[in-house]
Amino acid sequence: MEPSTPWKAGSKQEEGFGGQPRRVADLGAGPNLRRSDSSLPKNRRSQYLLGNCEKQKNLSSWIPENIKKKECMYFVESSKLSDAGKVVCECGYTHEQHLEEATWPCAFQGKEWDPKKHVQEMPTDAFGDIAFMGLGQKVGKYVRLSQDTPSSVIYHLITQHWGLDVPNLLISVTGGAKDFNMKPRLKNVFRRGLVKVAQTTGAWIITGGTHTGVMKQVGEAVRDFSLSSSYNEGEVVTIGIATWGTLHNREGLIHPTGGFPAEYIVDEDGQGHLTCLDSNHSHFILVDDGTHGRYGVEIPLRTKLEKFISEQTKERGGVAIKIPIVCVVLEGGPGTLHTIYNAITNGTPCVIVEGSGRVADVIAQVAGLPISEITISLIQQKLSMFFQEMFETFTEGRIVEWTKKIQDIVRRRQLLTIFREGKDGQQDVDVAILQALLKASRSHDHFGHENWDHQLKLAVAWNRVDIARSEIFTDERQWKPSELHPMMTAALISNKPEFVKLFLEHGVRLKELVTWDSLLYLYKNLDPSCLFHCKLQKVLAEEPERLACAPAAPRVQMHHVAQVLRELLGDSTQLLYPRPQTSDRPRLTLPVPHIKLNVQGVSLRSLYKHSSGHVAFTMDPVRDLLIWAIVQNRRELAEIIWDQSQDCIAAALACTKILKELSKEEQDTDSSEEMLALADEYEHRAIGVFTECYRKDEERAQKLLIRVSEAWGKTTCLQLALEAKDMKFVSHGGIQAFLTKVWWGHLCVDNGLWRVILCMLAFPLLYTDLTSFRERRLQAVRGLPRIRAFFTAPVVIFHLNILWYFVFLCLFAYVLMVDFQTTPSCCEYLLYFWLFSLVCEELRQLFYDPAGCGLRKTVFMYFSDFWNKLDIAAILLFIAGLTCRLIPALLYSGRVILSLDFIMFCLRLMHIFTISKTLGPKIIIMKRMMKDVFFFLFLLAVWVVSFGVAKQAILIHNESRVDWIFRGVVYQSYLTIFGEIPAYIDGLS
Repeated sequence: MEPSTPWKAGSKQEEGFGGQPRRVADLGAGPNLRRSDSSLPKNRRSQYLLGNCEKQKNLSSWIPENIKKKECMYFVESSKLSDAGKVVCECGYTHEQHLEEATWPCAFQGKEWDPKKHVQEMPTDAFGDIAFMGLGQKVGKYVRLSQDTPSSVIYHLITQHWGLDVPNLLISVTGGAKDFNMKPRLKNVFRRGLVKVAQTTGAWIITGGTHTGVMKQVGEAVRDFSLSSSYNEGEVVTIGIATWGTLHNREGLIHPTGGFPAEYIVDEDGQGHLTCLDSNHSHFILVDDGTHGRYGVEIPLRTKLEKFISEQTKERGGVAIKIPIVCVVLEGGPGTLHTIYNAITNGTPCVIVEGSGRVADVIAQVAGLPISEITISLIQQKLSMFFQEMFETFTEGRIVEWTKKIQDIVRRRQLLTIFREGKDGQQDVDVAILQALLKASRSHDHFGHENWDHQLKLAVAWNRVDIARSEIFTDERQWKPSELHPMMTAALISNKPEFVKLFLEHGVRLKELVTWDSLLYLYKNLDPSCLFHCKLQKVLAEEPERLACAPAAPRVQMHHVAQVLRELLGDSTQLLYPRPQTSDRPRLTLPVPHIKLNVQGVSLRSLYKHSSGHVAFTMDPVRDLLIWAIVQNRRELAEIIWDQSQDCIAAALACTKILKELSKEEQDTDSSEEMLALADEYEHRAIGVFTECYRKDEERAQKLLIRVSEAWGKTTCLQLALEAKDMKFVSHGGIQAFLTKVWWGHLCVDNGLWRVILCMLAFPLLYTDLTSFRERRLQAVRGLPRIRAFFTAPVVIFHLNILWYFVFLCLFAYVLMVDFQTTPSCCEYLLYFWLFSLVCEELRQLFYDPAGCGLRKTVFMYFSDFWNKLDIAAILLFIAGLTCRLIPALLYSGRVILSLDFIMFCLRLMHIFTISKTLGPKIIIMKRMMKDVFFFLFLLAVWVVSFGVAKQAILIHNESRVDWIFRGVVYQSYLTIFGEIPAYIDGLS
């Protein structure tokens, strides 16, 4: 698609005005106030500020080397005088505004002034950030450059040094350069629509950049948008291309090393025949030809730049498109007509805003007529209607010329769109602009079919699902689901949930879309800023095979993804994607349309191609896509995919686990809070689904909790909830009822605890009806099965464990207080055997690894529990006490150690009693309070020791016994708090 073509040069009405020039040597630099790139992440702002100075240095060195200005090198006196009555050169500048060597006699003397010979290029002296004085923090980028600057250099400056993203659309706004009146409603509709299309599609708006006419209208539209609530959704990029020699107050922009920022004053009252820049534009390209006060200098450069940009390819999300361009016309005069004519001739679609006046209204009035009816008399009538003041200046030849141009414009109706306010189905300018581009892109191929695929690519690139629904998915074109697969993948990568929903509505099946290779392609295109991408790169770097081969670029494989997911989901799950055994895995075999979608040498179309082999589908494509979306914290996309899931509860609980684990490692506070909020949302989703199931069938709903999910690593919903610590889910009434049934085993839950304890102490009572069982078979049987069912119930096992632990403590206390002999007694030997059984149990817990995590991780998980540490400490202390006890000389020391060890075994009771409804909460409260109590005890110790040292020094003279010093400083000072005053405090003893 071709860009719009040049405006007519030299038209004061078409291209704005300039200002009184002055040249200075330098200008003070200031701080940079705003970055042009609107996509600056919140957690990178501090890094940006630190690197901003370095960017300014790079810019200050790159621009003078690559971008030049124009300077008149020979003063030739002009017959015209300046506005101030001074003698000026043919270039328009005064004698003082020339360089010193320009006034020297030379070979040019006596010759006519020729811009090709007498104007030379020099390194530019005006670039950097422009700050508009008195207008708050409005800061933009600017550069002064020669009219001969290559478009590739300008494009490199915009995208690389100014940091703008490559646009999805280029909007060239042209029209009247003088202020003109528009109906208030039309003005509001135009402003809203123009900003909306720029914001939603990621477009660049290119104007003349000055504070007059259509440029002013665009600037005010951006200003109104910046004050609205939707400003946070993204900044609108407006690039003003103006003539340097027509700017008022341009001397403030001159700074040889760059202005950061350069201060610019908008002075409309004193601008005279010049013009001021519009403060609402974000970037300015100031075109210099070495002259002053001449208009239209920027037009050739603007045309070349727009054409160059329209020939570039935008690659994102697996889709590559050439940047489309559209020309939007408001009002305008002869130069605007020439612009429209050249744009249509070169294939650029134009949107004419009817009601804006002059040329726009003339074309809009005749656009719907047949070519034969567009006559000279009709055009003459329209000109007299819309060009009342200028009509007398139109000659007959000029009217004929206008008629021919208008006929040629109307003849190519597919490139011409008329926006009429209030027209049915076309209420906004943004829709008219996008419809014009789609209409222009419908070029017929060799088979006579319209290029629907290209239109869909444009709609996805613009992220305008409304356009796709109304213009593309119509009865004229029936889409096959396989034809949408490449665009579906592109919508997933570029995070466009509305398009994903649209494609699902039109028959795309995830089971056909998600294959082994397509899933791998998605993970290779993860958002580089997400935490999961960083973790995946660490796994690649640590892989032993990678270190041996040392490849230049490690390739991501699905078993690498599975390794990271195993860390996030916990060891209760198996690897979701096992390591492939062979390298000859079958490739994909899904057919897709012939669409050229290339990104970095990888073709999306190559992922979906015809083959006679087998298609490597995954086990659960919905699960795979859901994980891919969740690890990138894409809320809307994950919601759409989760709605397609069959195992909804397990999927939601797995999402909470993944998000909570990622939030622990996420450094950005905002992202971490978003992950926790999303995790909470999915926990509520799991609760909602389970509540609905439980209300319809309680028994089957409870079976869902323990059903092994093959898709989620052979784990259960209950295991996932416990791993993720989803307490709200676990506290659900249905889940608590299920856990109660599990806790009571085969016993009825309405058995009183006292009945269970009685049967534990006297098991013959089981032959009576003292306890009841849930199964009728056990209720009827009186023999061994009933006894086995009773003693295998978790509630019985737990209370038996408590009972025997009390017996163990009683035996321990008896040995310490009553039966601690020089030679161990039978009770003491029984105690040793009992402790040996406890040691065996701890060793079983230490090496028990049902998930196959490995010894190192199992040991780490064991010691991560505080009560396991307490058990190990108690056992080791007992062994130390036993060793001392068996040595006759250390018998008493061994007894002291064992006595202290008895305290540690008693503390173990606190862990046992946490299950109690009464004691459990209090024990947890006390455990958390101990952390705070420690700090209070530390403060108390400071006061006690300081008082004790002072008391000891005053009352006792040169105490040399260490134990008595400790007794006086700490012990007696501590007792003083409780009123125990030492007897010698009065100094009598």
